[in-house]
Formats: sequence, structure tokens, C-alpha cells
Amino acid sequence: MELHAMDLYIKSLIKEAGHRIRNSFSTDLVIETKSDANDLVTNMDKEVEKFFIERIRQDFPGHRVFGEEGFGDVIKDLNGVVWLLDPIDGTMNFVHQKSNFAISLGVYEDGIGKLGYIYDVMNDRLYHATKGQGAYCNDEKLAPLSETSVATSIIGINATWAAPNKYIDHEKIIRLLREVRGTRSYGSAALELAYVASGKIDAYVSMRLSPWDIAGGMVIAQEVGAIATNFIGEAANLLVQDTFVAANPSIHKTLLADYIHLK
Repeated sequence: MELHAMDLYIKSLIKEAGHRIRNSFSTDLVIETKSDANDLVTNMDKEVEKFFIERIRQDFPGHRVFGEEGFGDVIKDLNGVVWLLDPIDGTMNFVHQKSNFAISLGVYEDGIGKLGYIYDVMNDRLYHATKGQGAYCNDEKLAPLSETSVATSIIGINATWAAPNKYIDHEKIIRLLREVRGTRSYGSAALELAYVASGKIDAYVSMRLSPWDIAGGMVIAQEVGAIATNFIGEAANLLVQDTFVAANPSIHKTLLADYIHLK
């Protein structure tokens, strides 16, 4: 891949998609549910994914697309070039708040993240990275992450995972919540990864995320030194849903060793 040319192309594509999403607020949304009543999808999620796929297939016919809404390819491996796309990450926020949602896109070649993008549509903030060339918010380069400790960290975690459940050691999560400086939940995995990369939060923890939720953000976060794994320290899985933690490197091991344990 010629990364510089692709980067320019993708930025233009993302900005056009963002313009379409902002314009959709003047029309009626068609809102449906997927796996449960809180798993929302709108006509715009579908239309934006179709927009990306049509352009990718036209201009990069040898590439495959792994999209949340299912209009792309059936992906069972990461051979070749694969685009992992969430057209609107944070659909509930999109529907209810008309803010705090993002376009998330990662481009991987043979399983290695080459390009990553998170577009905060309503604030016109494009977080982006090319492997080995640093990470940016719009034109401002993001600084490498500074050392921190659990006690001085802000952790992104959904309250659902802090409630008793069958998956995770509840007492250790509660201890984490008591010992960190603060917690936040933004309702968009992509934005939370962007906030880890930009130092707004120091870690993001989730029990269940899909590949398109994290693919773009991982490229960005890793360019500033963040570490991303599942709860047992393995590389994040980009083929199926899995547990996920992305964190400042100075607290990642401590989070896994002392606080985050599957039952």
C-alpha cells in the first residue's frame, strides 16, 4: 500500500461521510434494534457503511471490508488488506444526544494496523495515525503518554461492568473504582480510545467489544505508547468479540494483575 495517498483519500472519505451524518439531523431517522432493545441501528449507520463500501470496492477492488452492519465481506482471516469499519460508533448517543459518536476505521495489512481513524463528527475532530509516523488530532501531533499510576488515573468503564455479573471478579473491579482518581463512560469505544491516545483518560476497559470498535483506535493509541490487549494479556482479537483493555503503558500490567480478572 502507498500509505500517504491512501491516508489523503481516507480523510476525504471520512469528512464526506461526516457531512452526510450531520445533514441527517434535518430528516427523520429510522431506528431499529439488533441483539436487544438497547442495541440500536439507524438508516444512517447502514447508509454510511454502504457509502464507504461502494467507494472502497470501486477504488481498491482487491481490498476487503469488515463492517459492523454486515454490508461488507465475510472475514475469517486478516490476510491482505482489510478495512475494519464502524460507520457510527455510539449509535445510542447519535440517536439520543446527537453528539458523542464517531466514525471508526482501521486499515490492516496481513493483520498489522497501518492506518487508523476516529472522527468525532459533531466536534470535527479527526484522530488519525499512520503506523510508525505518530498520531494526530486534526493537524496537532499527540504527545507520547506520560507516566502515571492507578491512583492518579481516570479510567473509562461502563457502569454495566461494575455491577455484579457472571463474567468478571466483581470485588476487584469495585476496588479499582475506589482506588482510581475517577471513572468516565462516554458510550463510544472509539472515542474512549481516542481519549486514551490523547491523554484525556488513562485506560479504557470493556468486557465485550467487536473488531470494528477497536481497529482504528488501536493504531492511533499504539502510536503514542498505549498497550491494547484482552483481559488475559493477549493481543486484541480482530476477528471476534473479546474483552479489551487499552491503557497507558505504566498501568497496563497493574490493571491486569491486580484488578481485571475473568471468573
